[in-house]
Amino acid sequence: MSKRICIIGSTGSIGKSALDLFDSTLSDYRVLALSANENAEELAAQVKKYRPKYAVLSRPEKAHLVRRANKGTKVLTGIDGLIKIASLKEADLILLAVVGAIGLIPLMAAARAGKKIGMANKESLVMAGDIVLNEVRKYGAEIIPVDSEHSAIFQCLKGNNIRDVKRLIITASGGPLKDLSAAEIRNITPERALKHPTWRMGKKITIDSSTLMNKGLEVIEAHYLFGLPYEKIDVIIHPQSIIHSMVEFVDGSIIAQMSYPDMRLPILYALTYPGRRARLDEPMSFADIGKLEFFRVNFNKFPCFNLALAAGKAGGTMPSVMNAANEVAVNNFLNKRIKFDKIAYYVAAAMKKHSLIKKPGIDQVLRADLQARAGVEEMINA
Repeated sequence: MSKRICIIGSTGSIGKSALDLFDSTLSDYRVLALSANENAEELAAQVKKYRPKYAVLSRPEKAHLVRRANKGTKVLTGIDGLIKIASLKEADLILLAVVGAIGLIPLMAAARAGKKIGMANKESLVMAGDIVLNEVRKYGAEIIPVDSEHSAIFQCLKGNNIRDVKRLIITASGGPLKDLSAAEIRNITPERALKHPTWRMGKKITIDSSTLMNKGLEVIEAHYLFGLPYEKIDVIIHPQSIIHSMVEFVDGSIIAQMSYPDMRLPILYALTYPGRRARLDEPMSFADIGKLEFFRVNFNKFPCFNLALAAGKAGGTMPSVMNAANEVAVNNFLNKRIKFDKIAYYVAAAMKKHSLIKKPGIDQVLRADLQARAGVEEMINA
């Protein structure tokens, strides 16, 4: 059955992987809307090819490039444009593929419009999980996880009762720095930290993978998506990235979801859910894979994971502060203004300074985000 899809963040790695599916497996699907932050040239090329009804560019100064790409596409700008396409009545699914806190506002709009949401933006749930889920329940929206780990858990839980779950086991590749010592990691360059061994992702999420912050964010996201306490969510290093996550049940049975590390699979599952579409890929060869390895996480070497978990357990506005501080610190690391080990330092400093609001509204969450960003930038510039 054909569907009409809005892709918020179409020029990022998730958005481009989704569009690859429209060129093959999902050739009968329609691209209803596309959006980008600054990459007007690439968005214009996508608009020319897919001819969506709407396109949104966050920065208005280059919107004319997108308008010239296809006269039949209505081009919008800014956050109002994102809210518009996130709540389109005719959309069958909103794929939220942007990275970072910017995803929270369109997510809220999609939830309030009662949409089915393909969730590839973990930061929004990290920042405001309780608020988002209240809106989802209130308006009858539905979230389908797109992150490979959460898609795996979602699939493993099908046909099972959440009350029978003993624990969730989220796998981590270990990132590009897992075999280095703490001393070696301290002075690692952005170029080295971006060389992920198994996944090809955007820069921010790749750095988060190298610090294990990404795994901490995923634990918080799993807590909200599946309604389980943090004590029932474990993380284990699995370098091959074949098992994307596992669910252990109270009787000792464990169900795992497995595939080659290819983000198009969880994206395809979210777009076609509750059905599935056949792909023409080569079947997995366990003989060629040879072995699957598992190791404990050295959390002392990667303090960002513990900071994320502490923020999640504190709740309220603390996850928003942690996430904002991390985004700013990662950006400064990529721009070679701070060293790798200072990412955790500035996240910890922002959390320590913050006065927690335990049951915030959305405005308080966003204010905490902005204050943390400004505070970290001030510390770095001091």
